[in-house]
Amino acid sequence: MADSEKPGFLGRKKDDMTTSIIREPVRRRISGSLFAGQSLFSAATILSFTLTAIIAADLSGSDSAAGLPTTVSLVARAALAYPVGWILDRFGRRLGLSAGFLVGLFGSLLGAWSIINGSFLGFLASAALLGGSRASSEQSRYVAAEVYPSSNRSRVIGWIVFAGTIGAIGGPLLVEPAINMAEIAGIAAFAGPFLASGLLLLVAAVVIFLMLRPDPQRIGKKIAAVEREQVDGEPAAEAPARPLRQIFAGALPLLAVVAMMIGQLVMTMLMVITSLHMIRNDHDTGAISLVIMAHTLGMFGLSGLTGWLVGRLGRVPMIIAGSIVLLVACLLAPLSTELSLLALALFLLGLGWNFAFVAGSSLLSDQLVPAERGRAQGAGEMAVAIGAGLGGLSSGIIFDSGGIEAVSLAGLGFSLALLVITGWVALVRRPVAAAAASPD
Repeated sequence: MADSEKPGFLGRKKDDMTTSIIREPVRRRISGSLFAGQSLFSAATILSFTLTAIIAADLSGSDSAAGLPTTVSLVARAALAYPVGWILDRFGRRLGLSAGFLVGLFGSLLGAWSIINGSFLGFLASAALLGGSRASSEQSRYVAAEVYPSSNRSRVIGWIVFAGTIGAIGGPLLVEPAINMAEIAGIAAFAGPFLASGLLLLVAAVVIFLMLRPDPQRIGKKIAAVEREQVDGEPAAEAPARPLRQIFAGALPLLAVVAMMIGQLVMTMLMVITSLHMIRNDHDTGAISLVIMAHTLGMFGLSGLTGWLVGRLGRVPMIIAGSIVLLVACLLAPLSTELSLLALALFLLGLGWNFAFVAGSSLLSDQLVPAERGRAQGAGEMAVAIGAGLGGLSSGIIFDSGGIEAVSLAGLGFSLALLVITGWVALVRRPVAAAAASPD
């Protein structure tokens, strides 16, 4: 087999139309650096998140505040999502992403300091910085998609989301060693995971800053120009950016954001409160780590397959599948406090989110031209984070008043709403949804 015919990344031939713009080794390096950065970020996030609800309840003295740090984090993510999109468009993807990881580093260090000094306000400020960091890191999947032709974007988005598998495995496993190291050092035990999280974020920032070259923003514009020329048969000027109102007036861009928002909201409501639910039912931190690991494996472990399914079956059908899996997870979560059933429910919760997230991200990416990607994707992330922030804020309050049963019932209602909305787009607005419901 000649070298030009050998399968490249994601099983595509190396001689596709974009090889004149970006060589395959360069494309692999960019994708690999984004994969590494997301892997490190995911591990760092899960490492610090695993005990967050317990720490918040302890520092504040109230179970109802257990979800507040997650809410603050998501609100900060929402507030910074659009500015981050502007920064990525203005200064490039490399500088924007690496700066975001450094913000997370400062957030982790502040979290450790707050735990050591018993400061709940400091802990909330730490959560805000970590949320700002996530506003940047969440753009990595779109950045990776920019260096591939449109036919491959769902699969590369799935690949970058799959990077969270590293965090799903490594993050929970690092909790106990980090706690032990903190105890050996003579500081508050729960500060250890935050210090370890900061170290991982520092490494991620260095990887992105050194390896994300050339900037994917420039590559994306050239690929879009080639694809437009292929469709029109002649060179075409770069499509102008539309106002956000015009973009999200369309059914498909709006559905993409709604799918990601509701998926994130349902996942947040149940995920945030699970550790507190388990500790109230006499599970130890080791059991909690195992359940969180099962959940994050559901979130990330099958993302490569999800990306393939999205490309094969279509964006809209996979959003429908995600809403159904979320429904099942919400039904299972309150049935028993047995470790195995909790792990299964949380795994399915993560998998339902994964279907909605990868399909929604691919659907939104399909609807945008290069000039509007940073802003529009940032605005989409803002909407997603606002919805998830409301879910995080309500989780502790709902749990305090009605337990895990009430939280699961609320998640059930939102999952059903997503199913109805997506079904309406797929059936009532069939002509509009045809392209999204069809395979690549």
